[in-house]
Amino acid sequence: MNILVTGANGQLGNELRNIVGSLPQSDNHYIFSDVIQADGVDTFLLDITDEEAIRLAVESLKIEVIINCAAYTNVDAAEDNYETAYRLNAQAPELLAEQMRKSGGLLIHISTDYVYGKETYNTPCREDMVGTPTGVYGETKLAGEKKILSSGCSYIIIRTAWLYSEYGKNFVKTMLSLTATKPELKVVYDQVGTPTYALDLARAIVEIVEKKKYVGNSGIYHYSNEGVCSWYDFTKTIARLAAHTACDIQPCLSSEFPSKVHRPHYSVFDKSKIKHTFNLSIPYWVDSLRVCISNMQSKC
Repeated sequence: MNILVTGANGQLGNELRNIVGSLPQSDNHYIFSDVIQADGVDTFLLDITDEEAIRLAVESLKIEVIINCAAYTNVDAAEDNYETAYRLNAQAPELLAEQMRKSGGLLIHISTDYVYGKETYNTPCREDMVGTPTGVYGETKLAGEKKILSSGCSYIIIRTAWLYSEYGKNFVKTMLSLTATKPELKVVYDQVGTPTYALDLARAIVEIVEKKKYVGNSGIYHYSNEGVCSWYDFTKTIARLAAHTACDIQPCLSSEFPSKVHRPHYSVFDKSKIKHTFNLSIPYWVDSLRVCISNMQSKC
C-alpha cells in the first residue's frame, strides 16, 4: 500500500519519518511530501492547494492513504492572513478528501484543540462536544474538518494539542532557551490543556495504518498525552527537567499578555474514544517531555 504524508518537513512529519524508518518490516511504502526540499531527507514536492497536482500524485503514485500533517499553524499571523490560512487549513483538506473519495482511499487529517475556545467547559472535551473557535486558525481548521465530513471519503480526523518535538519551532524549545537565559519569566496559568509529544502521536498514527485499524472506523478522535497542566506548569516542568534552576518562573493571567487571539482557556481532551477504538496506550505528558528533552540535550 502506498501512503502519502503531506507536510513531511514539519514536527509531526519528521517524527513520522523517524517511526517509518525504524519499522522492522512493512508492506507499505511511505512517500513524504512538502512544498520545499529539506536537507538530508528525500521529499516529494507537492502543493496540496493545487487540485491537479494532487490528482496526478495520487494517480501516478497509486496512493491509497494520505496522512495530512500540513497546515497553516501560526496562530497569531493567521489573524492577518485569512486567505492563506483558509486555503491551507480548509480548502486543501477538501481537495485531498475529494481525491480519496474518487479513488476509494483513506484520509488521515490532523486537526487542533483550537476548534474550541468560547466554551466554558471544565470537563475533558469529547469529540461530540460543540466547538466554537475564537480566531482564524481555529475557524479555518474547523472548516477543514467540516469539508472532510461532507466529502464522502473514508477519513480519520485526529485533533491534537500543544504539539512539541525536537523539530521546528515549538513551546518547549522556546522555554528551554528562555529559562536558560532569563533571570525571571511570567507564564499564563489560566489556560489549561495537555502537551503532546509529536513522536507519540506519530507512533499512534503508524500503528493505526500498519495494522489497518482504520477499517470501518471513520470519525473524529482526540489525541494528546495523558494528564493536565497549565502553560505555567508546563514551563516549570521543562525548566526542572532541563536543570534550569536559575530562572524565577511566576504565574500570570492571560490578560497580562494582550493578543489578537483569545486562546482556549480549557481544552483538555477526553481520549477514551481513540484509546478504545484503536487499543492505544498513551504516555503521561511528563514522561514524554523527559524523553524529548533528553533527546535534545544528547544532540547538543
